[in-house]
This record gives sequence, C-alpha cells and structure tokens, in this order.
Amino acid sequence: MFKKIVVLLLLLLLAGSFFYFDLHQLLTFAGLKQGLTEFSQWYQASPWLVAGGFFLFYVLVTALSLPGALILTVASGALFGLWQGLLLVSFASSIGATFAFLVARYMLRSTLQQKFSSRLKAIDQGIERDGAFYLFTLRLVPIFPFFLINILMGLTALKAGTFYWVSQVGMLAGTFVYVNAGTQLAQLDSLAGILSINMLLSFALLGLFPWFAKGLIKLINQRRLYAKWQKPKQFDRNLIVIGAGAAGLVSSYIAAAVKAKVTLIEAHKMGGDCLNFGCVPSKALIKSAKVAHTLRHAEHYGLAATEPLADGQGMLAPFSFKKVMARIEQVIADIAPHDSVERYTKLGVEVLQGYGKLLDPWTVQITLADGRVQQLTARSIIIAAGAQPFVPPLPGLKELGYLTSDTIWQALAERDQPPAKLVILGGGPIGCELAQSFARLGSNVTQVEMAERVMIKEDLEISDFAHNALTSSGVKLLTSHKALRCEIQGEQKCLIVEHQGQEIALPFDELICAVGRTARLDGYGLQELGIETTRTVQTNDYLETLLPNIFAAGDIVGPYQFTHVAAHQAWYAAVNALFGQFKKFKVDYRVIPWTTFIDPEVARVGINEQEAKEQGIAYEVTRFDIGELDRAITDGAAHGLVKVLTKPGKDQILGVTIIAEHAGDLMAEFVLAMKHGLGLNKILGTIHSYPTWAEANKYAAGEWKRAHAPATILALLQKYHHWRLKG
Repeated sequence: MFKKIVVLLLLLLLAGSFFYFDLHQLLTFAGLKQGLTEFSQWYQASPWLVAGGFFLFYVLVTALSLPGALILTVASGALFGLWQGLLLVSFASSIGATFAFLVARYMLRSTLQQKFSSRLKAIDQGIERDGAFYLFTLRLVPIFPFFLINILMGLTALKAGTFYWVSQVGMLAGTFVYVNAGTQLAQLDSLAGILSINMLLSFALLGLFPWFAKGLIKLINQRRLYAKWQKPKQFDRNLIVIGAGAAGLVSSYIAAAVKAKVTLIEAHKMGGDCLNFGCVPSKALIKSAKVAHTLRHAEHYGLAATEPLADGQGMLAPFSFKKVMARIEQVIADIAPHDSVERYTKLGVEVLQGYGKLLDPWTVQITLADGRVQQLTARSIIIAAGAQPFVPPLPGLKELGYLTSDTIWQALAERDQPPAKLVILGGGPIGCELAQSFARLGSNVTQVEMAERVMIKEDLEISDFAHNALTSSGVKLLTSHKALRCEIQGEQKCLIVEHQGQEIALPFDELICAVGRTARLDGYGLQELGIETTRTVQTNDYLETLLPNIFAAGDIVGPYQFTHVAAHQAWYAAVNALFGQFKKFKVDYRVIPWTTFIDPEVARVGINEQEAKEQGIAYEVTRFDIGELDRAITDGAAHGLVKVLTKPGKDQILGVTIIAEHAGDLMAEFVLAMKHGLGLNKILGTIHSYPTWAEANKYAAGEWKRAHAPATILALLQKYHHWRLKG
C-alpha cells in the first residue's frame, strides 16, 4: 500500500507540474501554430536532441493520460515530416499507452480483484480468448478515447506484451492520418478539419473489418472441419438426442414444444441414472433408514423405542431388508411414468430404444433393441450420455467383486438382511449417503477416505458436522486411509489400507466403490469425428463441441454432475441447437445449488469460506444456529446451522451453506435471491410462516442486520427517547 501511495503522489506531482508550468497551453491548436516557428529553429539546430525530447515528452503525456496527445501527433508531422513523424509517434504512443496500462493495473487491479473477483473472472476469460481482437478493433477507430482504453485494459488480465503490439499495429492508421495532416498545418484552421464525416465513416468501417474477418475465418474453419464429409441435402430430423437422462429428456421436450422434429435415443432405461440408479433409489433408501433410526430412538419423541433390526441375539422386531429394497423398486416404478416412452411420445418426441453412434456430423446409426440397424440424419445432435461410477484400479478388486452406486440395487434386492460387514470406499456425497443409510439399516459399515476429512469440498466445520453425523449413526469412519489392494485372508475378504505407514486389513462381505463418476465417452463415435474427450466432452460456452452442430449436455460435459445442472444445460443445448443461427446463449453457472442428503442434510450455493480464501475474495460470515429455531426444536432436530457469506459491509450474498433436516428445501430462497441480486435485507423483510423451517433463513438475515446496526443513529435515538420521557 505504501508503494502505491508513493506512485500516486509521483503521478500527481508530474500531472500538477504539467499544468503549473502552463505546458498544456502548448498542446492546443493555437499554441501549436504559434510555437511552430520556434520549434522548427530548435530542430534545425539540434535535430537529434529535439526528436529525442519530443519522443520522451509524448511518452510522458500518454503515460499520464494528459490532454494534448492529438496535438502532439499533428505537431510531429509539421516538425519532422510524414515518415519520421509517423515513426516517432507510433512508438512513443504505444510505449506511453503501455505505461498507462501498467500503472492502472498496478494501482487498481488488485483492489478490483478483491471486490469483483467473480465478475472479473468472466471478463478475464473473455479477454484471454478474444482480448487482442477487441483491443485491435478499438484501436482502429479513433472515436474511442485512447487514454480510457489504456486504463480499462489495464484492469483486465490482458498480457502487457499483447497490449503493446496490438496498440502498435492498431493505432497506425489513425496516427498516419493525423501526422499527415500535420504536414499541411498551415492550411488547417482547427483539428475539426482533419477528420471529415467521410473520414470518420471510413474509420468506423475499418473498425468493423476485424469483425467481418473473424466471421469469414470462422466460416472457413467450419468448412475445413466439415470438408471430409458430405453434408445431406435434406435432413430427417431437426434434432437427434442421444441419452434419455435429465439432459436428454429436457432437451428433447424443449424441441418438441417448439414443434421441431426430434428423435430421442436411449440404450437402457428411460430416466437415466438419476431415476434408476442414483437420486431416486438412494433417497428412498435414505428415507427407510431414517425411519429405522427414528424407531430406534423413539424415546426422543416420548414414545417407546423399538429395534427394527437384529441385535445379534435374535430379532426384537420383524424386519425384512428385502421389503425395503422392494419399496425402492416401487418408488422407481411410481416415478417412471414421468420419464416414460409413452409420455414423451405423446409430447411429440420420437423415442427409439437402442444404441446411437455418430457416423458423421449429421448421421446417427441406431442399433435397435431387436437388432435392426437404422440411420437418421439431423441438422443438430445433442450427446447426453451421462456418467458412470469410477472404479479404482486396486489389485484384487475385480477378482473379489465389488458393487457401485449403480449395481447395489439389483445385487441386494433379494436379501433378507443388509450386508453384515460393509466397506464403502469414498468420502464424497454418494459415499456418505450410502454409509449412513446402511449403518442405520443394520450393517457394520466402515467408510474409507484417503483425504484427511470427508466432504473435502466443504468448509472444515461442515466436514466436522458430517463426520459426527456419520459416526453417531454407527459408521466407522477412517480418514487419511489409502486403499492399497483387496485380498482373501483365511476365508474372509479384506481391503488392505495404509495409515501412517501401517497396513490395516478391513474385512468385508460387500465393498461399494463410491469414489466419483466418470463421463461415458466411448461408443458414440465422438473420437472418430475428432471431438476432444479428455475426461469429459470438451465444449465451448454454448455447449458446442469441435463440430458446432454437435452439442453435449449433462454429466458427460460437467463441470457439475447434478441432475438439476443437466436439465439446466439442456435448455441451452436445445435452444442453441435449434435457433443458434439467430442467437446463441452462454450457459449460466453463476448460481448452482447442491445438497448432500445425509441426516442432517448439507446444502450449499455459491462459494464457501475455503473457496473465498483460495480466490482472494473479501467476505463476512453470518451464522444462525438451527438449535435456536422453534420448528427444529419441536421436530427434535435442533442441530445444524445457516452460514452466509456476504460482501464486507453489504448484504449481497456470496454463498450459503445450510446444515439442517430440510437444508435442500431451505436453500431455494437463497438461490432465488442470488439469481436475481436480492440481498439479506430483502429476505429479512419477507414474511415467513411460523413455525416453519424457512424461518431459519430470515433469522440468519436478522443476525446480519444486528451485526450491521447503525450504532451512531441508535445512540441518537436513545437520547431522543430519553428526552421524550421528560414530557
């Protein structure tokens, strides 16, 4: 900070001296014409000294963003002639502009980065991609104040070297016009005589040239990309969608709603992973597990506790794990009609059950369930193939057998009891949900996490909450334990883990891999078409792949593997695929909520503390203890918190984390507020029904308001009310 103050004082001193010594009078048109004879005499006497002094003076004027650079440009033509003047001004203006650029960056960039990091991040990404192009366009048109361009570009992440050479080239045309005018100074009455309307229009057209060139290059590149294939003269469909998960269902629905001819291809089950293997069955399992937990702790509600599971000495209450699994199957069956072939057919979507593979950018080969092969062409194609569980390459794992979050439902469906000894690999959301549920349903669960804590993306205190919730449910949680291999010891399957240099054997009957999910990339013809598939399908901000008529959405793209994000992306993919020739929309990832459905639930939107620190974002923290919420107390669930990050001194919400029984539902209000720029004051001023869980949001806003109460005004009010007591 001290260095910046010194630099600022030095700049103010130089600028003040410029005006104090009336140097600005020299940089007027009248001053130029009056002093031209004297300058010419100096130049005749000492050409190198005058040229060097002129060069340094021009750099100084430009670097300090002082008025008069235009006059100096004209003067260079009068003093040195066209070519020498052009050479001097071209380099002096670019060097001076770069100094101004660097000063603005040094003085202001870090401050703006702290206050507006999220907005600057998007700008910086755009500048990194197209910054040179935009700067070149602005430099070609002298209508835009160059000193303002220097300062604004300094606030971005544009490289100084790029700024210099683009300025050097971009300002050349305008510099030539003004220097050339200076050679005819005697015939000029004012600067207005230099640029006529026709000249300004010419510069404007010159500024538009890069845009035309960019469009032409894009067209040429597209023709090059598609050159190896023969484009159909007409298409069978407007849109073909591969994959009937959340992204595929939503995108095909949108296409049908706008009367496009659309075909949806699904190789397995309609509804994708979420309905059949993920969100729906896991939440049904979680509910059954919670009921079992409630029965076991019924005395908490003034009732007689009962044990729904075997206690090792006989059955205290009838229980069948098979019935729990049957209920899960029924829940899936009850929801399935929402995603069924019949429903989407009625909506106007042609549904084909089979495997879809791209043969070229417009042709999809479908191997139908009955073995027949069909080919369809479409102007646009959306790949929405989803993701699958990642299985780590542990020695012995495949030989001993394992389950995943996809396969447990069928593998355990006929069992009367849950696995007696269950090991779960992974401390992320899926691993935590399954660990707690199976522990509550009677399994002896050991959860293994290589990192030092579970739910590593959350703040430390949130991870601690999750840790305590799991262990209190009976999970043996082993963090900082690295899985090495699987082997049989005697007749017992074991997972061998390493902890603090020691190997530990963990016996198991079943082992569930829950260490993440990986995009389904193979078998769709993407690689054969040259589409990059490094971990995910690579797309731009519009969800276009390398081939602009082929889009991707959902888990196969990322960066968030959530059903609601897949549906969110599907809108952009469908609209851009169908109407991109008129208008394209960039995917908006600014406000993405997610929930981990352990008990109590953990929900989040926006950034948390550890992310704010990593990104250098200034923030304040407001907390509300769920234990103080009346409804939480009546429900016997008075544990958790609402944690809100705001901008210092302001009620603008940067991020929210909630731990509570209904955290995922409570989060909706904060998502809406962040999406539409509403602050905590708006939430505080909104009526919330009593007694409800939603009041937690209002009380959190109240905590923020209490911390930011205007002390001076309150002190004055206290005096006022004291005075009023006197009658």
